[in-house]
Parts: sequence; C-alpha cells; structure tokens
Amino acid sequence: MDNRVFIFDTTLRDGEQVPGSQLNTTEKIQIALGLERLGVDIIEAGFPVSSPGDFRSVVEISKAVRAPIICALTRAQKADIDCAAESLRYAARKRIHTGIGSSDIHIAHKFRSTRDKVLEQGVSAVLYAKKFCEDVEFYAEDAGRADKVFLSRMVSEVIKAGATVINIPDTTGYCLPEEYGALIAYLMENVKGIENILLSCHCHNDLGLATANSIAGVRNGARQIECTINGIGERAGNTSLEEVVMILKSHASLNLYSNIETTGIYSLSQLVSRLMNMTVQPNKAIVGSNAFAHSSGIHQDGFLKHSGTYEIIDPSTVGADPSRIVLSARSGRAALNHHFKALGYEYSPEELTKVYNQFLILADTTKAITQDHLHKLAEEFKAVEG
Repeated sequence: MDNRVFIFDTTLRDGEQVPGSQLNTTEKIQIALGLERLGVDIIEAGFPVSSPGDFRSVVEISKAVRAPIICALTRAQKADIDCAAESLRYAARKRIHTGIGSSDIHIAHKFRSTRDKVLEQGVSAVLYAKKFCEDVEFYAEDAGRADKVFLSRMVSEVIKAGATVINIPDTTGYCLPEEYGALIAYLMENVKGIENILLSCHCHNDLGLATANSIAGVRNGARQIECTINGIGERAGNTSLEEVVMILKSHASLNLYSNIETTGIYSLSQLVSRLMNMTVQPNKAIVGSNAFAHSSGIHQDGFLKHSGTYEIIDPSTVGADPSRIVLSARSGRAALNHHFKALGYEYSPEELTKVYNQFLILADTTKAITQDHLHKLAEEFKAVEG
C-alpha cells in the first residue's frame, strides 16, 4: 500500500458552515489559490445545489485552480448531481462527492426509511454520478455510529457501482480513536475490492478527537484525510489540516507522508482567519499565537540553552514567526537577561539579580512587559547604582 496520505480540504464547504463566517466568491477563490500553493490534493469547493452563490463559487474556483481535484458535494439525488456536474464543467480535474446516511438513527429519523432503501438510493446515486465524472466519492454519513456489518455491505455495493473513494465520516465526533481505527481496519479486512479504492477519514471535533481519529484512520489503512484550515467547521469544527499534516511530518515512525508545502501553513491560516472573521485561539496547535511562545522560567531557560528542550517543531517549518520568549512574573533571570542583551544592556550576575528583583515587582502588576518597560527598568537601575 502506498504510504502517501491525500489531503482533502473542505474549508470552503464544511468549514464555511460556521455561522457568521460566509465567504463571497472572490474570497473563496483567494483561499482556493492558497490551498493550491499549499499542495492540497483535493479542494471541496462547495455544495452547488444549496444556493446560486455556492454554485457560482464552484464554477469560478474550477476556472481559477488547475492542479488540485475540484470536488462538489451532493445528496444522493439526481437534481443535486446534475447541479454538481454543471458546476464542475470547467474543472481540469473533477470529483462528485455524493452519499447518504448509514447509521440506524439517520436511516430511521432523518430519512424515515429502511436500510435496503437507503442502500439502493446510495448505489443509484453513484451510478448516476459516474455518467458525468469518473472520479466519484461516496460518503456513508454517520458511519462512526453505523452497524459495521451493514456499513461494510454499503461500502461493498457502492464500490461495485463505481465509487473511487469511500468517505467514512465520524459525523458527530463520537468515536474514540481506537474505535474509529478499528472501524477502518474492519472495512479493510472485510470489504471485497477495497484495495482498489481510497478510504477517507472525515472526522468532527465534538469531543476534541477529530485529529486523533483521523490519524487512527490512516494508521489502519485509510489514505485520505478530510480537513479544514484552523479546524473550522460545523459545531466544534473538523479535523485541522495543520495538525494532521504536521503529525505526519513529525512522526517518521508512522511511515506516512503528505505532499503539503508546510511553510505556507501559517500565512494561509491567517488569511482564512481574516476573511472568515474567526480569530484563531491563542493556544491552537501549530498556528495559534502562543504555539511558539514560552513564558515559564523553567521552559525559557531550557529553550535558550537548546530549542529542542521545549519545541518539537521549528516555527519556520510552518512559516510562522520565530519563537518568542514572553516576559511575565513566571519568567526567570535567563529570559530577562536574554531580552536585556537584545536591547544592548549587559549585566553581571550580581547586577542581574538586583534588576531581576525590580522586574518581578513590575511583572506582578503588569499584564504585558514591553521594551519600554525594560528600558525604564534599566534607566532606574543605572540611576540607583550609578
């Protein structure tokens, strides 16, 4: 099995479902071009039948972006598939993404149907989509809570119908990593013909496990991860692109890789944040403002001696600014001395102890220590010791 993991970005579809963060077509094209530069394999450009604006965006992204596969989402309905096919007419490489619920709770309460009828509808959708597009992805919605025997039957039947990619969504973010990994392994072992298609992970973050579940999926045989920039998406969000990509890059023992140009991650994260008016939480892994900031004295001392003591990723690897030593009441002498040296002040160990004591008094009452504060401390120390 090939060890490459394909990155399917759904920032412009699932990610844009965040309330209050709607993008216009021009903004979507900006992000799509950024995703292309990043090396994303597939861009899910929208759900064309949902609105004229979404249809237009898929059309224009198809014109603007040439390298990635452009994907359009549909329900298992002919009208949806017709609309998706029309929206993709300019795409150099195209994929229709169709599907239906696979869990009993979805079948009974969302579709008010039966397993057999839902299965028939899913197979029919794949057969119909194949008339317009060779590359057809099928999603078995809520697969994380589906009966695995029925799910394997569904997957088998849509493969026979011509699906080239099978998406196994943990739609509600319910699965534990070992459960999701075991589900992928079960399908790999029990579905005839599964070696000829690509299994895909589409995980949600309702319990904070989207990234862990996606990694569990690829460790057990899936070779596509569906994700978003900054982990944005419905409810608590989707699998975070930057997290899964950097996990694959950081852990050679996984023997898996993506084709993402990681140095473009931070700038694209900032672009998505700005255009969608969604501030990235400071402690967000990889792209948060505190991801490469150190404020504890013990950490600062270790980091100044060797960055590897407290950082597993060089910020430049993701295009982020250099690591920061943040001064606070928890900072030690090493961090304070580091900042003073950067400003041109040199102190003996005895002098540093004295100025450090004054610094602590200031830090206890000041939330953010600035260069102006340090200059003032240095001047006051000079006046007293002068």
